[in-house]
Amino acid sequence: MARKNKRQVFENISVVDAGAKGKSIAKAPDGKVIFVSNAVPGDVIDIQTTKKRKAYYEGNAINFHHYSDQRTQPACEHFGTCGGCKWQFMDYQYQLSYKQNEVYNNLTRLGKVELPEVTPILGSAQTYNYRNKMEFSFSDSRWLSLEEIKSEDPIEDRNALGFHIPGMWDKILDIKKCHLQQDPSNAIRNSVKEFATINDLEFYNARNQRGFLRTLMIRMSSIGEIMVLVQFFHEDSTKRTLLLEHLSQKFPEITALLYVINNKGNDTIYDQEIVCYNGRDYIEEEMEGLRFRINAKSFYQTNSEQAYELYKVTRDFAGLTGNELVYDLYTGTGTIAQFVAKNAKKVIGVESVLEAINDAKINAEVNKIDNVSFFVGDMKKVFTQDFIDANGHPDVVITDPPRDGMHKDVVAQLLGIAPKRIVYVSCNSATQARDLALMDDAYKIIKVQPVDMFPQTYHVENVVLLEKR
Repeated sequence: MARKNKRQVFENISVVDAGAKGKSIAKAPDGKVIFVSNAVPGDVIDIQTTKKRKAYYEGNAINFHHYSDQRTQPACEHFGTCGGCKWQFMDYQYQLSYKQNEVYNNLTRLGKVELPEVTPILGSAQTYNYRNKMEFSFSDSRWLSLEEIKSEDPIEDRNALGFHIPGMWDKILDIKKCHLQQDPSNAIRNSVKEFATINDLEFYNARNQRGFLRTLMIRMSSIGEIMVLVQFFHEDSTKRTLLLEHLSQKFPEITALLYVINNKGNDTIYDQEIVCYNGRDYIEEEMEGLRFRINAKSFYQTNSEQAYELYKVTRDFAGLTGNELVYDLYTGTGTIAQFVAKNAKKVIGVESVLEAINDAKINAEVNKIDNVSFFVGDMKKVFTQDFIDANGHPDVVITDPPRDGMHKDVVAQLLGIAPKRIVYVSCNSATQARDLALMDDAYKIIKVQPVDMFPQTYHVENVVLLEKR
């Protein structure tokens, strides 16, 4: 048998399924699973392994004997190098099928919970141009293609404004056109790069931590409002004003033109001061006549149209009659809380990001909703018995945690207060399955509804209704 780290080639292998994180599944002649990065179920391929582990291999297709009927032509010229849309070469109906299977498998195999029949996944009407938020990184030493490396021609432009190469924190792929966000997103990004290059504005070097231009964020709402935030590594008021004034003049449709000066080792902005250069310091989203204010630090579902479908499922699962006290955990800017408020007696929202809670309070005031209250703090520290005593015992709890799921102390508190119903909204059915297993003795799963928020990717949202046994 080959040594542990020696690469092997397996020939004429059928790809049989889709697995986690966008990889497909095949079987090696020795019976081990092979996780393949660049193939679709139904392909027949030769595979070169890249890793060998005790129970599985990882590898890439190096030759195709048969192309699967599940394939489709990727729309993006960057597909295969950019790591953002790993399923772009798979027909959308099959994407939905594999996402539904993943939810079912995670809940049954990882959570080992008993399920009712899982309702068919809700697909997205828009399979491209659906994202309302994109973040791009600057680099002065862009990722080079193999052709460029082999070429004897000099490489004139090493600047990039685009996405990180998967697994490489300091390598940025320069993006010409991204199909995930509608115009004028591409026009804004390309204009920033062109103007910065012409005017010798230094692009960031992450490895050496030098440069001027660091990141670019573009947010767009369904009612046509646009936020652009430029992150600079250090202050240079002349150069900063030059770029921001260019954006202000060329794209007058920008609602909120913002910037931040961030000289930290990482480019997160949650502990940074956001400065408004022109317009407002927020944009607004609209849903069923409700207006939601979104600032640079706010969390809002990145697919606005599907967020509406997700929230309708959540409200339906909550089964509100107008008499219930509802807790909305991880409320963000209070979108779910306000969306269900008209059907509840009162809604209590809890969130760890202060700016999001400030927006939630403003949103409630703008929307003339007076039966909601919002509290800020670390969930496991805020959501205590004292908090319950002060705000009332909930009849229904809606929880929409981040990808890591709920902290075990939060789960324990939920079990302690034992609301009649829990609606668990999750962007990671694996951690959702873990949490459901912890609650399985006390709660029965009544409904399961997957929702596809992210076409062309392997990510899937899932909503579960639990009722007390």
